[in-house]
Amino acid sequence: MLFGIDRLLAEPDLRAALQGKRVALLAHPASVTADLTHSLDALVAAGVNISAVFGPQHGVRGDLQDNMLESPDFTDPRYGVPVFSLYGEVRRPTDASMDTFDVMLVDLQDVGCRIYTFVTTLLYVLEAAAKHGKAVWVLDRPNPAGRPVEGLTLLPGWESFVGAGPMPMRHGMTLGELGHWFIAHYALDVEYRVVAMQGWEPEAAPGFGWPMERPWINPSPNAANVNMARAYAGTVMLEGTTLSEGRGTTRPLELFGAPDIDARAVIAEMQRLAPAWLAGCTLRDMWFQPTFHKHVGQLCAGVFLHAEGPAYDHQAFRPWRVQALAFKAIRALYPDYDLWRDFPYEYVFDKLAIDVINGGPGLREWVDDAGATPADLDALTLPDEAAWIAARQPHLLY
Repeated sequence: MLFGIDRLLAEPDLRAALQGKRVALLAHPASVTADLTHSLDALVAAGVNISAVFGPQHGVRGDLQDNMLESPDFTDPRYGVPVFSLYGEVRRPTDASMDTFDVMLVDLQDVGCRIYTFVTTLLYVLEAAAKHGKAVWVLDRPNPAGRPVEGLTLLPGWESFVGAGPMPMRHGMTLGELGHWFIAHYALDVEYRVVAMQGWEPEAAPGFGWPMERPWINPSPNAANVNMARAYAGTVMLEGTTLSEGRGTTRPLELFGAPDIDARAVIAEMQRLAPAWLAGCTLRDMWFQPTFHKHVGQLCAGVFLHAEGPAYDHQAFRPWRVQALAFKAIRALYPDYDLWRDFPYEYVFDKLAIDVINGGPGLREWVDDAGATPADLDALTLPDEAAWIAARQPHLLY
C-alpha cells in the first residue's frame, strides 16, 4: 500500500500543483516514506520548494521524552529553513510563520485518539490557513487503532488542546478525514486537499488499521508500537490519575500500576464487575519500577494490557471501557484511594485533568459513584458513540 507521501512522490501530476509555490511541511520523526527516508529529505530531493518546517508536540525531532515539554523554534541545519514549534511559545501558527509559505503539507502519523494533540494542531493549522488564505494538504496515513469508536463526546465549553471538538475519545478516522470534518463542523473557508492512501484496509487482519508490512516508528517518544496505539484511548486517562501509565519504563501507555495496589485483586474485581468489557484483550499482572515520572524508583504492582496475540479481537476490544473499569475496581477495593491527579494539564488550570482528558466530568463521576454500574456508563456512552458514527460517515475516504 502507499501512504499519502508515497503517492505525492510517485505521481508527478500531484506534485505539479506545487510548482512555483513555497511549501511548508508539518512533520515529526514518523514522517517517513516507504523506504524510511524522512519526508523532508524526500520532498527536497523531489524538487519541492520547502520554505519552512513546522513541528507538533514533542517536536520535529521527537526528542522530548516526557509529556508537556515545549520545543523551541530553530533553523534546520541541513536546509537552512526556519523550523517553527507548534508546541512551545505558541500552539497556533503565528502570522509571521504563516507568511513563509503558500501551501502546507501535513504529514503526521496519528494514533486515532482525540486527546493526541496532532488532532488539535491540524484544526489550528486549518483555522490559520483560512485566516491567511493558505492551502493545506494532508498527506494521509493510517489510523493504527482502526475504525472502532468509543467514549463520551466532548461537551460544549470543554474544548482544549486535547479536545478539538465534539467527538469521542476514539474517533476511528484518519487525519485527512478529520480535516474534512473540521472544515464542515466549523464552517472553515480554506483550500483543503487530502492526498489519500492507496490500498488501506482498516478492517483487515492482522493489522486492523496498521499495515503490518510497514515498520512502526514512534510518532511521539512514548508511542512505541501498535499495541500502545490500540490501548491508548484508555491508557491516556492515566495521565489524569496518580497511577503510573508506565512513563519511565520501556512500555509506557500499555500498562498501569502503583506501589500501593494489588494488581491481581484489581484484575479479579474488573472481571467481577463487567467481564463483557474485557473482551478482545488479555490483562496480565506484572511488576515495574519507573526510572522517571510518577513513582520514580518505586516497585509498582501493575497490569499490562495486551491488545495483541491470539486473544485479540479488534471489534470486541474497548480500551476506554477497560481503563474505566480499572478505575472502578480500584475505587471498589480502596474507597479512599487518592486517584485523581490535581495539576495543570495541557494549559488548562481550572479543571481536573481527568475531566479535561474526557471532555467533561461524566467518566470521573461514574467512577466515584459507588452505586453506579457498568450499565449506567453504557447508557451515557452508547448514544454518543452512535451519533459520532453517523456524523463521521460523510467524511470517510476509505
